[in-house]
Amino acid sequence: MKKRALISVSDKTGVVEFAKELEKLGFQILSSSGTARVLKENGIDVTEVSDITGFPEIMGGRVKTLHPKIHGGLLAVRDNPEYMKQLEEQGIKPIDIVAINLYPFEQTVRKGADLDEIIENIDIGGPAMVRASAKNHKFVTIIVDPEDYSCVISELKEKGETSLETRRKLALKAFRHTAFYDSVISSVLNEKFGIDEKFPEEFSVPFRKKNTLRYGENPHQEAAVYISPVEYKGLSVAESEVLHGKEMSYNNFLDVEAAVNLVKEFEETACVIVKHNNPCGVAISHTPEKAYREALSRDPKSAFGGIVAFNRSVDIDTAKALTEIFLEVIVAPDFDKDAFDYLTGKKKNLRLVKIKNFDRKAEGLDYRRISGGILVQDRDTQLYNELKVVTDREPTDKEMEDLLFAWKVVKHVKSNSVVIAKNKATVGIGPGQTSRVDSLETAVKKAKEFNLDTEGSVLASEAFFPFRDSVDQAAKYGIKAIIQPGGSIRDNEVIQAANEHGIAMVFTGMRHFKH
Repeated sequence: MKKRALISVSDKTGVVEFAKELEKLGFQILSSSGTARVLKENGIDVTEVSDITGFPEIMGGRVKTLHPKIHGGLLAVRDNPEYMKQLEEQGIKPIDIVAINLYPFEQTVRKGADLDEIIENIDIGGPAMVRASAKNHKFVTIIVDPEDYSCVISELKEKGETSLETRRKLALKAFRHTAFYDSVISSVLNEKFGIDEKFPEEFSVPFRKKNTLRYGENPHQEAAVYISPVEYKGLSVAESEVLHGKEMSYNNFLDVEAAVNLVKEFEETACVIVKHNNPCGVAISHTPEKAYREALSRDPKSAFGGIVAFNRSVDIDTAKALTEIFLEVIVAPDFDKDAFDYLTGKKKNLRLVKIKNFDRKAEGLDYRRISGGILVQDRDTQLYNELKVVTDREPTDKEMEDLLFAWKVVKHVKSNSVVIAKNKATVGIGPGQTSRVDSLETAVKKAKEFNLDTEGSVLASEAFFPFRDSVDQAAKYGIKAIIQPGGSIRDNEVIQAANEHGIAMVFTGMRHFKH
């Protein structure tokens, strides 16, 4: 019996060559609609699906392959005599190879199509044939990716058939493909229908592999980076463009994410230096170069080998300053040509990274993996509920500016965290301590290490003070104003301590734990 191959593809890449090779190998080629037309135009003998089913395509092609003469040929278990007898009785012939890729739903959404066109590009018959072929992979070879045409042809030429191992690999790929496709559809329609179902009972999140990374957080861990096809309108570190330098590592991506999220908090020209997911220097100034030099001076030791992020294009003066120490990554909305040329000429391995959609917010929810499951939450995009002065003394205008600056920074520091700031620059950062007073001491220690004066500075704490001890300590270091969420059962005690020391205190009504 002559073997048969069913080909029905939206992506025509390589399909003519693939069909010609199958024809040379003695396969009967079955096809429909646009694919059949393309193959016929290229001299390939094609049997139309409608000639097999005895039923024309209807409803503009919505119904064409959903027929027993197609699905019977796909699902028949060849070593089951009863199945094969039924095929013969119904005049159905087996189908051995299936090459299908689905309607371009994702591309339709990206081009800004209206809802009717989007829904029209939900494939029905394609996924049904893909799943049927993959289920019956013991006998059927399913191909959903044009990249796999060549390996299938090679095996057919060498062995006369594909190996079970190959069919299993392709079947798994097919099931992943249809699952991904359906996940994109559900994600898009959830938004388009305007149904407020943030945390449904069941959900899937589509991701497409961008590339394999050299290793993960540590050299013994394997890793890859994936991109979201449904969050294409928003800020995307995953799709950042490495304009120059070595490829991005797993840790580079994490640090760039942290740096970008923080630097985007500021409207003014700002620079953020990050090391191991925590900022070690942050400053606002009139130019990117001045902001960088201010941020660097806050902790030049930790900045070595760090990630530097700007919210303005990098100019030539900034570029020259950036080459003075070893850095891993420079992140910015863009790079001026002379700055780019200077940096690439001076530092061959320095990664220069342009973030996709830098001016937009990140889309989607926040996911954290735990054993046996996943935690899902909103992104922490808000800053405060209200600014309420709770002490006898109100902060001066300058103190309030510094308080808001410090509050934006502390939001992005690992808990427990304290940030000391003055003149719109960090003076000391105390990240990741198990007690708040220890975070304060760490921040002060950093300030002293680099001869930064804490007198007249302000302090931000991402969560409330459980005791007055941190306020008493802050007073010893000349801190004049504090911003914190409030909400402790000892708020009155903490406010009293601030009043005793003449410290202005502002409650935000919003905590920013970061773990």
